[in-house]
Amino acid sequence: MPDYRRNRIPGATYFFTVNLRDRRSDLLVKNIEALRDAVRDVRQVLPFHIDAWVVLPDHMHSLWTLPEGDSDFPERWRRLKAAFTHAL
Repeated sequence: MPDYRRNRIPGATYFFTVNLRDRRSDLLVKNIEALRDAVRDVRQVLPFHIDAWVVLPDHMHSLWTLPEGDSDFPERWRRLKAAFTHAL
């Protein structure tokens, strides 16, 4: 597993790029409703503000602002990926 160095600042705004393993896939746009549902479900449990989000066929970019005192974006991504995968 990669050992990413991230600057974790509670309440900060973070930019993410997330890729599918298969870069030729169009899974994200074909299943956009499942992705929206997964994001909604995660935000109900672990809130964050979506400043911007772009979904392309094989990857997505997002800009999130976390609540004051919270820097746990990895748990949000873990839950989002799990919910989306489960919906497929």
